[in-house]
Amino acid sequence: MSACDEALPLPPAMPQLAQNGRRRLCDWVLARCGWRIRGRFPDVAQLVLIAAPHSSWWDGLWGMLFKVALGVELSFMGKRELFRGPLGWTLRKLGGIPIERTHAHGLVDQMVANFRASPRLWLGIAPEGTRKRVAKWRTGFWHIARAAGVPILPIAFDYSTRSIVIGELFQPGADLEADIAALRAFYAPFHGRNHDVEA
Repeated sequence: MSACDEALPLPPAMPQLAQNGRRRLCDWVLARCGWRIRGRFPDVAQLVLIAAPHSSWWDGLWGMLFKVALGVELSFMGKRELFRGPLGWTLRKLGGIPIERTHAHGLVDQMVANFRASPRLWLGIAPEGTRKRVAKWRTGFWHIARAAGVPILPIAFDYSTRSIVIGELFQPGADLEADIAALRAFYAPFHGRNHDVEA
């Protein structure tokens, strides 16, 4: 039994990692723990992936296991200071992109430049920005997607069914508040480990 059957095979345009034994091991761990993935990934080369509710450090563990089990090359941002020495090498191997927080052009411009330089880039962001319950999301993901001209893919952690649920592609428009409300509504049926997303 596989935790990843429903999402496989991966679409050709999606950034992917090479096949290796770690993928089978991570899939076995997920299946033994009762986790599965629901839905199919879109066949696009670039997007911003948002994951919520982010209510526990366990989210990162399950997400990383699924990333390796599926062979998805999913990138994430980190402050440049972390990308030094052995830790920096490890973060880059895991998909980390160093960000200069004091850069004159700001975070959005840096990530737009990364999208322009990378024909295949899926960028993962937790819009809540913390494991605590929040009334408002940070909107950097929306500004990055809109400026880069890429869609947003919502992914839900649903602890009630031990599932990671793949949503439909969402193309950001001109109305930030309306887009955020529509994206938050996607998460209404799903339950995080310690809290849900407030619609």
